[in-house]
Amino acid sequence: MKGFIDKALKAAKSYDIWDYQWLKLTLFSFGILVGTYFAQFFMQYVFIVWAIFILSYIWIMYKTFVKYWEKK
Repeated sequence: MKGFIDKALKAAKSYDIWDYQWLKLTLFSFGILVGTYFAQFFMQYVFIVWAIFILSYIWIMYKTFVKYWEKK
């Protein structure tokens, strides 16, 4: 499994901007599909989903603009 992850990370390092655009489009459309099929289920847990979103957003903004901002 470690070998598979290492190969995937090595391949991802060679992505260009368009590859990341397609990756984001794929993940976004998958999220919409999951949301449409499980809408009633997730409505019960909408507060938890919002909390996860806000915490992960704050974390990624911290990592991007504070921790890694000056590193090269």
